[in-house]
Amino acid sequence: MSYPPQQYTVESPEVSATLRGGEAPVDLAIGERSKVSYLATGETTNGLFGLYRWELQAVPPPGSMPGGHFHRTMAESFYILSGTVALYDGDKWVDTSPGDYLYVPPGGIHSFANTSGEPASMLILFAPGGPREGYFEELADIAARGRELTHDEWVALWARHDQYEADLR
Repeated sequence: MSYPPQQYTVESPEVSATLRGGEAPVDLAIGERSKVSYLATGETTNGLFGLYRWELQAVPPPGSMPGGHFHRTMAESFYILSGTVALYDGDKWVDTSPGDYLYVPPGGIHSFANTSGEPASMLILFAPGGPREGYFEELADIAARGRELTHDEWVALWARHDQYEADLR
């Protein structure tokens, strides 16, 4: 395997790094269940990747574990920072702990949930970096309004954001 094509071809380097301090406020709350920090968006990385810190506060209601889904345009990775996060690898749910990592290529079935009853946090990386913030913001709006979407409305929302149900029947 070789390195990808050069993206920076100017002879001299430039000062262009971006630092986000650890004390920066959370960018988005999705109801009482999740808080999201936009560490690097697809827009700020010119589409190379998106990196988000996801804090999971609450346990899904009994019998409501999220279904598996997949993406057609991007890979997704999860790195557990604290607590216990249940990750679905397309085959089984696994309770993960700090330092655990899951890579999901495009088309790979996956999901996540906090089933521990304690706060947990993880990094989520999308590559390449699509406009994932729009999806998170729609979820926050739905939660803030207390809306219940029909299955067809969910399917339309997911499709707008490169997210597809994995029919496991």
